[in-house]
Amino acid sequence: MPKSTPPEAESRRLQMADIARLAGVSTSTVSRALAGSKLISEETRTRVMELARSLKYNINIGAQNLRMKQNRTVGVVVPYDPDTRQHLSDPFFLSMLGSLADALTEQGFDMLVSRVDASELDAAAAPFDTGRVIGIVLIGQWRHHDQLNQLAARHVPIVVWGAQLPQQLYCTVGGDNLAGGELAGAHLLAQGRRRIAFFGDINLPEIGQRYEGLCQALAKAGIAPDPALLIPASFVPDGGRLAVEELLAAAVRFDAVFAGSDLMAMEAINALRQRGLDVPGRVAVVGYDDIQLSSYFHPPLTTVRQPIQEAGRALVASLLELTEGRPAPSLQLPTQLIVRASSV
Repeated sequence: MPKSTPPEAESRRLQMADIARLAGVSTSTVSRALAGSKLISEETRTRVMELARSLKYNINIGAQNLRMKQNRTVGVVVPYDPDTRQHLSDPFFLSMLGSLADALTEQGFDMLVSRVDASELDAAAAPFDTGRVIGIVLIGQWRHHDQLNQLAARHVPIVVWGAQLPQQLYCTVGGDNLAGGELAGAHLLAQGRRRIAFFGDINLPEIGQRYEGLCQALAKAGIAPDPALLIPASFVPDGGRLAVEELLAAAVRFDAVFAGSDLMAMEAINALRQRGLDVPGRVAVVGYDDIQLSSYFHPPLTTVRQPIQEAGRALVASLLELTEGRPAPSLQLPTQLIVRASSV
């Protein structure tokens, strides 16, 4: 009596036939394209992969390669937002990539860096689906928490640098943004500042938590947050300057700025000086991240330090747990206030 085909294998065979029909190619071509064969043109492979993703076709090549010890490459994906034009040369991204490269080298792995549109984070799984990598480290959640949950639901090994959110299915490693925001706010309050402006897009999970931390510090001091002091600055070139101009145009009284990143804080300081506002005499400024440049800036920048070196090792360790089929709980790393001359 002939052996029956397992239901899962039959389902995959039928899905492959659907992809072949929609792509206008044979099932053998689909099979080769999904396996990353060099015999298939890049245009055909891209078309097949897009159809496979739209049909939620779950490709297990990455896991097979890992079991066979043939693949020692991890994908690192940095989303980009076409509206903000945040480049890979952003100092925070470079620091994180360096930390991940060091951590992967220590473990004997290579790194494949790619970018995806921040509105289509599910595309981050493409290097895993094609078998080029054993798993994905994604730097940033942006606004598509739901897409990341979908990747976790279909068992894509993915670890995200970002904030812990409600109903989260995927693993995150991130700094304690809430505590970091409160540290920045408490420091400015201790310097006698009471009108603290915040620069950043609070719809981004990490930035939102930093602002929430600031609000907690204000509440402990008996101060209600003033919505007029919240400037929804984006990570665009000159974002800090634009935020200062918006604040000044609104004629809102302020004596401090807490910026969502160091680069934004430095741009804000330059803009304030150009308007004749002394830093820190007239306006105290605090940034976030503690990129290397912050200690060399004039005045040296007070900031909240993200544990970048620890982050790389933690992201890689969590991902390797997932690739071995073990659970990887989300992890929150401590942040630290670094006081320099821009706020004192």
